[in-house]
Amino acid sequence: MRPGWFQSISGCNLQRSPIRAFRAHFRKRGAADIIDGTCETDRTRALLLFRASIQPNVEMALSRLVATTGQSAFAADPTELHCRTKICSTMTDNNVTHRAEPKPVLDYPCGEPPAPGAAQDIAPGVKWLRMPLPFALSHINLWALHDGEQGWAAVDTGVQTSETAAAWRSLFAFGGPLAGANLTRVFVTHMHPDHVGMAGWLTRKFDCALWMTRLEYLTCRVLVADTGREPPKDGVEFYRRAGWDEEALEGYRTRFGGFGKLTHALPDSFQRLQDGDVLQIGTNEWRVIVGNGHSPEHACLYCPALKLLISGDQVLPRISSNVSVFPTEPDADPMGDWLASLGKLRHELPDDVLVLPAHNEPFRGLHARLDYLASSQRLALTRLRAALVDTPRRAVDVFDELFSRPIGNNPGLLGLATGESIAHLNYLMQRGELTRILDDEGIAWYQAR
Repeated sequence: MRPGWFQSISGCNLQRSPIRAFRAHFRKRGAADIIDGTCETDRTRALLLFRASIQPNVEMALSRLVATTGQSAFAADPTELHCRTKICSTMTDNNVTHRAEPKPVLDYPCGEPPAPGAAQDIAPGVKWLRMPLPFALSHINLWALHDGEQGWAAVDTGVQTSETAAAWRSLFAFGGPLAGANLTRVFVTHMHPDHVGMAGWLTRKFDCALWMTRLEYLTCRVLVADTGREPPKDGVEFYRRAGWDEEALEGYRTRFGGFGKLTHALPDSFQRLQDGDVLQIGTNEWRVIVGNGHSPEHACLYCPALKLLISGDQVLPRISSNVSVFPTEPDADPMGDWLASLGKLRHELPDDVLVLPAHNEPFRGLHARLDYLASSQRLALTRLRAALVDTPRRAVDVFDELFSRPIGNNPGLLGLATGESIAHLNYLMQRGELTRILDDEGIAWYQAR
């Protein structure tokens, strides 16, 4: 049994009647999950702004609340995760709370995105493609790079669906933007299914090579091999230790092994990308810059001559990439890797690059965006430290300190939030700021030193 001082921790931090009133007020306006204050100061401000929101200009009241508390809605749907419990999350921006400064204003110079099967020229020899996704996040951006007389190289591929295959066929069909050309190479930034899902299909169809970093390729092979396999005991115990109840654990067992359903069989060999590699693609040189935290060895491609950065999921303009711990490495520190990678990108890249992200639209303002992402994570860590000073908590008890939307028991959203919570906790643990004990039921409880 838990020690008595653990009683009533779980759930009590969600009972905030002023904020429930605020949310109920805006539910009538279709914005039920706008905000959730989490400390006394935020609740007081929310109450004041709740009164102000009775004024006709509801959006103004909302923007004032977000600016004051730094909170916004969590991603609309857990199916925005691209696989399993969705290794690649696309939480809406401000998924961490307690903002201290306004979001930077970014420049979006490229206009409306292309439809699936169409293309838009971004720079000489660089085309913007877009593929549909069967998730709440409905799209992924892909990039075609002119590779000399031989044809075009693709960067990322889309998830394995019949709709994605049809869009690829349209691109190369008569009258399509790549008609009459060949696909010379397939570059994949990382192993999440919306990026790698069609890589095997394309490399076989065009008899070309797959280019990936080694960890991304091998990790993808391992995850695909889980398809049809029984959920491992280590995975069940990982989530039980985090505080999941039996219903949630059953959801994990049911969902386990879904990664391969969205991923075409990879080719049996690949060309390795490494940090610092300089690739000749057509007339341009592209440098590989590896980032970590969101995935094991994420490759970005930077072309100094064109001032372009293909960022994959490592930098997105309006989405905070998921940084999670998974059962395969329960004591990993992806948050440390992520923060280090943000600093690395800021150091190695000029601010005037046009960033070509995997989601949303191309943008300028890289350094401001990197600074914002880093400060958001550090503020979340500060909030988490404060929450653990007096009362031990489980991983599932710290959601309020990290996310503004209630998580509930939806398996996908719960898995995402748990993984990211443990990433924050592990970061503090590995820096000697927390202690962790297991109770008699094997549940992990964290407290500040």
